[in-house]
Amino acid sequence: MDALDRKILTELQQDGRLTVTELAARVRLSVSPCHRRLRDLERGGAIRGYRAVVDPAAVGLDFETLVFATLRWEDPDTVTAFEEAVTAIPHVIQAQRLFGEPDYLLRIATTDLAAYQQLYDQQLARLPGVQRLTSTLVMKNVIDDRPLPELR
Repeated sequence: MDALDRKILTELQQDGRLTVTELAARVRLSVSPCHRRLRDLERGGAIRGYRAVVDPAAVGLDFETLVFATLRWEDPDTVTAFEEAVTAIPHVIQAQRLFGEPDYLLRIATTDLAAYQQLYDQQLARLPGVQRLTSTLVMKNVIDDRPLPELR
C-alpha cells in the first residue's frame, strides 16, 4: 500500500459515496488507475464495505449501554458459544474481546431503559459461560464512528 492508496482510503472514509470520477480528481489520478486501485483495495480487504451511518435517535435507538462481561471459564468452547450467542443479538452493535478483566465489552442500543432491562433479563443474563455482567449507561457520545486517523 503506497501513499496514493492511503489518500484514496482517507477520502472514502470522509465520503463513501464519492464516484470514481470524483475520487480520482481528489487524489489527482485519472479515472482508470483510480478505479483499479479502488478494486485492489476492496479485494485486498483494506476496504471492508460501504454503508450508511444511521443516527440512532432517528430510528428510536438512542438508549445506549456498555456491558462488561466476565466469563466463568475461557476455554475455546465457552468462548465460541458466548461469541456466537452475542452475534445473534441484533441490539449488540459492537462486541470486543479484551485482555484481562472483564473479558468482553458489549455496546448495546435499545429504545429505552425498559427495553434494555427486557434484553438483559431475556438474553444477556442467559449468555453461555457468563459469570458477571456489569452495565454502564452512556450519557452521551463525544466521539462516535470517527474515521481512522490520517493514513500515512
